[in-house]
Amino acid sequence: MSTTRPVPPGSPEPGGASGASAGRQVRSLSFDGASGVVPLARDFARQALYAWGWLPADGADQRAAAEDVLLVVSELVTNACLHAEGPEEMRLACDNKVIRVEVADHGTGQPAPRTPHRAGRPGGHGMFIVQRLCLDWGVVRTPGVAGKTVWAELGAPA
Repeated sequence: MSTTRPVPPGSPEPGGASGASAGRQVRSLSFDGASGVVPLARDFARQALYAWGWLPADGADQRAAAEDVLLVVSELVTNACLHAEGPEEMRLACDNKVIRVEVADHGTGQPAPRTPHRAGRPGGHGMFIVQRLCLDWGVVRTPGVAGKTVWAELGAPA
C-alpha cells in the first residue's frame, strides 16, 4: 500500500535540517505481505520521479540522476531482503535539491560497504554502490524498537 502525505512541521528534512519546507514532497510504501518487493519498490520510486518532474528526463544528467535513485532504491530494498527478513516500509522525500530514500526493516545488523572492495568478487557491492552514488547515507535506530531505517540522499539533477 502506498501513501502520499504532507510532512508534519518539525520533521527531519532531507540533508539533516529540521522544519517543514514548502517544496518538500513525501511518499511512502508499505511492504506488508507483498511479494516481489524490489520491482515493487522500483516501480513506486519511478512513479514518484514522474510526479516530481525528474522523469521523463530532459537530458543525460537528469536521466542519470533518476537512474541513480532507482539503483539506490534497489540496493537498499535488496539489502533488507537479504539481511533483515525483508523491508517493512520505504519512504521517499524530495525537495528541489535532494531526494532521500529510507528503507525501514526489523533487522539488527549494520550495513556497511564490503572492504576491501573487489570489483570482480560476486556479491557485497550494494552498500559500496550506495556510498559512491549518494551525497550521504546512514542508519537510524529507534530506542526500544527492533529494527532500523537505512537512508540515503542523492542530489537533484541540475
